[in-house]
Amino acid sequence: NRDYPWASKHPQTKQLLVAAAIGTRPADRGRLAKLVEAGLDLVVIDSSQGNSSFQIEMVKHIKETYGGQIDVIAGNVVTRDQAANLIAAGADGLRIGMGSGSICITQEVMAVGRPQGTGVYQVSEFARKFGIPTVADGGISNVGHIAKALSLGASCVMMGSLLAGTSEAPGEYFFLDGKRLKKYRGMGSLDAMEKNDSDNSGSQARYFSESDKVKVAQGVTGAVVDKGSIKQFIPYLITGLQHSLQDMGVPHLSELWPMVADGQVRFEHRSAAAQIEGGVHDLFSYEKRLYK
Repeated sequence: NRDYPWASKHPQTKQLLVAAAIGTRPADRGRLAKLVEAGLDLVVIDSSQGNSSFQIEMVKHIKETYGGQIDVIAGNVVTRDQAANLIAAGADGLRIGMGSGSICITQEVMAVGRPQGTGVYQVSEFARKFGIPTVADGGISNVGHIAKALSLGASCVMMGSLLAGTSEAPGEYFFLDGKRLKKYRGMGSLDAMEKNDSDNSGSQARYFSESDKVKVAQGVTGAVVDKGSIKQFIPYLITGLQHSLQDMGVPHLSELWPMVADGQVRFEHRSAAAQIEGGVHDLFSYEKRLYK
């Protein structure tokens, strides 16, 4: 509590809050019971398409069984109609995003999904009417993306590839062409499905493909660059976000949404030429170091 004052902690005990992800299969209800018994604070129902009868029934089961003992984050969703069904079922929070993650190919293969900025804005605006916070899940690869997601209405962001290269993330480092990398795979990749080829496969359940004889990939397997320890990387992201808000003229996160609504903070289209001049240009060579 002294060393990490901004960590997510219980207001009374000061213990770190603990969350776990489950699916929507009958076996997950038994897993959840054991997790709650162990002191779980928050459960995330993990599904690529959260607006399903399976997830709606799971949300209702959790709220009827445990009441306010634990909070439920449901999803994923990208439209108001999807969000409405999960809010009506009792969800305490929503995760937004479909096909926008760095290792996800749902939009390419399935022709299903929504631009992440549009999804975050539409769902967050709707959910806020009911006091439901939202998580922008997908497309977050730098500090600027975090600032954009929060400006569009997200309460927080989910970071997969951004944190996958840290030393605390699962996986072993390896070297390729002089760079230190770590393997990173999508839950919808064939690699994940084949490694968990059973009736209890979380990756297959996430995409409702447990009984499919032919597995259709909705993700890829790749590698991410080493980012060092999360103890240095997270402070960099926080400081970067503070500078972004400062440049916008926003004194506090609580004032960001009202300033967007009032037009004090605006989004504008950038032409291809504007995007080029907004990055590094006209240099023979350069070194890009993001933080120290």
